Amino acid sequence: MGGFSIWHWLIVLVIVLLVFGTKRLTSGAKDLGTAVKEFKKGMRDEDRPAQLNDQTRDTDSTQAQNERERDGR
Repeated sequence: MGGFSIWHWLIVLVIVLLVFGTKRLTSGAKDLGTAVKEFKKGMRDEDRPAQLNDQTRDTDSTQAQNERERDGR
């Protein structure tokens, strides 16, 4: 039982195309590509440390300043 030749793979490809059709195969490939992109994006975002946006930083610094004023510092 050796490996498959190119002719075996071509026959399998033709059968798959006949069973599923090109429309289903292309939409499946597109969905798979989108899923891979989202996975990679999620992995990149997970590695990046959480950063506060400018509005949050301004609010936090304003709150800290108000607390210092109340404490009399």
